[in-house]
Amino acid sequence: MKLNELLDEMNYQFIQGHLDEEVSQIDYDSRTVQSGSLFVCIPGAKVDGHSFIDQVIQKGAKVIVIEHPVEYQEGITYLLVDNARKALALLSCAFFHHPSRQMKVIGITGTKGKTTTSYMVASILEKAHKKVGIIGTIGSIVNGEFRKTKNTTPESFELQKLMHEMVEAGCEYCVMEVSSQGLMLDRVTGIDFDIGVFTNLSPDHIGENEHRSFEHYMSCKKQLFQMCRIGLFNKDDEHYLDMIDHAHCQIQTYSIDQESDLQACHINLYRQDNILGVTFDTNGVISASFQTNTPGKFSVYNSLVAIMICHLLDIDVPYIQEALKQVSVKGRVEMVPVPRPYTVFIDYAHNALSFDSILSTMSEYHPHRIYCVYGLGGHRDVHRRYGAGEIVAKYHAFSILTADNPRGESVQKICQDIIEGINKENGEYIVIEDRQQAIHYALEHAEAHDIILCLGKGHEDYQILDEEPLPFSERQIIEEYFQHED
Repeated sequence: MKLNELLDEMNYQFIQGHLDEEVSQIDYDSRTVQSGSLFVCIPGAKVDGHSFIDQVIQKGAKVIVIEHPVEYQEGITYLLVDNARKALALLSCAFFHHPSRQMKVIGITGTKGKTTTSYMVASILEKAHKKVGIIGTIGSIVNGEFRKTKNTTPESFELQKLMHEMVEAGCEYCVMEVSSQGLMLDRVTGIDFDIGVFTNLSPDHIGENEHRSFEHYMSCKKQLFQMCRIGLFNKDDEHYLDMIDHAHCQIQTYSIDQESDLQACHINLYRQDNILGVTFDTNGVISASFQTNTPGKFSVYNSLVAIMICHLLDIDVPYIQEALKQVSVKGRVEMVPVPRPYTVFIDYAHNALSFDSILSTMSEYHPHRIYCVYGLGGHRDVHRRYGAGEIVAKYHAFSILTADNPRGESVQKICQDIIEGINKENGEYIVIEDRQQAIHYALEHAEAHDIILCLGKGHEDYQILDEEPLPFSERQIIEEYFQHED
C-alpha cells in the first residue's frame, strides 16, 4: 500500500522523503521489521522506540514515524506526529481498510462484567444465526476459531488485524471488551463503535504503570462514549451521572432499581439439582421473562446489557431467551458438573472486591457451607491479601489457602498474609500449598448443598510458580478427580 493512502485521517508533519513510498507492513517492535516496513517510534515506560531507528533502517524500514526530531538519514521518509500511539492506531485502521466500518462493533467497558456480557451477546447473536467475532480477556474468537491475545484490548495494530480477519471470515458483528488501558493508550482510536456499554465502576488498576488515581481511571473509561453512536449505561451504578457527563452519543439505560429504558423486576434466585440460576422479568423497551443458569443479581445486570444490545440490533426476543438459558463463560462463575450433591464453580475473582461480589451472591442461595480454594499472586500489593482473607471469613466461608501464580515468592508467606485478614473475622482455614491437592481436599470434604469456589485462576490454563508458566487446568483437575474415583 502507498504511504499517502494511509495518511488521509492522520495529522502529521512531513519532514523528508516520498509520500508515495510503498509500505509492506507496519511495525512498532524493532524485532519484526522487514524490508519496506513503516516503523512507529513508541516512547514506552522502559524502552523508547526512537532509540531503535538506526537498527530498523538497517533491517529495511523506509518510513519512520517520530514524536520528536531525530538525526535524519538520506533516503528515508520521516513523519513527525504529536502522539505516536494515536498515529499507530490510525495507520493500522487505514492499512486494514477500516474493518470497524464493515461490521457492527459493540464495545463494553467497566470494572466487572465485561467478559461475561461479551459472551452473552455473542451467544445470542450466534443463536440468531449471525457470524460474530469476540475480543477480550480470555482471548479472541474469529467466527468460532479461538486465538490467544496478550491484553484484554490488544495493541492497535493487532486489534485492527483481528478485526480485518473477522471481516474476511464474514463476521457481521464484533463484540469487544474495552479496557481503561486500551483507551488510555489509544489502542481503540479510529474504531467506529456502534454501541458502547458501561457496566459498573469501582477502584481498580490504580498504581504505578496503570492509572494515577480513580478519577483518571474513570476519565479513561468515559472516552468510549465520545467514540460510539449509542451509549448504554447502568443507571444503578453510583457513577452513572459521572459517566454520561460529556458523552457524545445517544444515551440508553438499564437498571434493576431505577426507572430506565430496560428495567428488571420479579427477580427470583433458584437452585435446581446442582445448578444455581436466576429468573426475572423486564419492562420498558422489552416486556418479557428470562432465565439464566448463572447465579445472582450480577447475572441479571449482565443479562440486561445483552438483552438491550440485541434489542438495539433488532434480534428477536425468543433468540435472546433461548441463548441466556444456555450461556456459560469460561472461568466466569463457571459451573463444573460433578457427580456429587454439591456445586463447584471456577471464577477469576482475584481481589477483595470480586471476592465480596461472588460470596455475597452465593450466600443468597443459603448453602450448607462454602469452601473457597484460593491464594493471591506473588510480588503484588500485600494489602490485597489482608482484604481478601477478611472478606472470605466475613461470609463464614472455609478458606483452603494455596498457590496462585506465586512468581517465585514463598507461597507460605503469601498465605500468612492472607491469614492475617482471616483472623480479623475469626475465620477458619487450612493451608495446602499444592493447588491440585487443595482442590482435591475441597472435593473430598464438601457435603450435600455445599458450594465450592475455586477463585483466582478462572480461564487461565497455567500456573506461574517461578518465572515460566506451567500447564494447569482446574476444570481438568476436577473432572479427573471423579474419573479416578470411578
